[in-house]
Amino acid sequence: MIDTPAALRALYAAPGERAVRKQIDHLDPHCRRFIALSPFLVLATSDSEHRLDASPRGGDPGFVKVSGERELLIPDAPGNNRLDSFDNILATGSVGLLFFIPGFDETLRVNGRARLSCDPAHVAACTSERRAPKLVVQVRVEAAYLHCAKAFMRSKLWDPASLVDRESMPTIGQMIADQSGMTTAPETRAEMVRRYTPDL
Repeated sequence: MIDTPAALRALYAAPGERAVRKQIDHLDPHCRRFIALSPFLVLATSDSEHRLDASPRGGDPGFVKVSGERELLIPDAPGNNRLDSFDNILATGSVGLLFFIPGFDETLRVNGRARLSCDPAHVAACTSERRAPKLVVQVRVEAAYLHCAKAFMRSKLWDPASLVDRESMPTIGQMIADQSGMTTAPETRAEMVRRYTPDL
């Protein structure tokens, strides 16, 4: 059992200078460009009891707006209405973000303080041809960090040869029916796509 920082650190070499110095406290031009090209991120939050949540968020490239060197805006979009991430932000005000760009093996991590905003200027900045968001997650950046490519190189995530046949698992409708015990007929993939389309 590893139960102390000293025991943990004893297993590993000290981080290299580049790994330490590449964390910055703002969004420089490289970070801003990365976010402008990104159509997908994972939003990590925690409640006051340290129960964690990680939620996918997506849109057109650049759907997250950078409003300054230390601020970005994430628009809400129609989802399942559980509001887990938003409840956690209300409880702790902390977020971790991981931005992805299709075809890039690098990712961008951003950590900071967050609040939920209905400020008309924030909503207007995040309004697209599809919709105006009900609210915007306003993030005050505390740390930004470009992750190296190793995880994606190991996983071959973008390699077409790594694609898994969707038929290798049941539809999400069937899996949720199995997990929940709900007796309604599970939704087919075609039905799911038709239901989702107005909210995309």
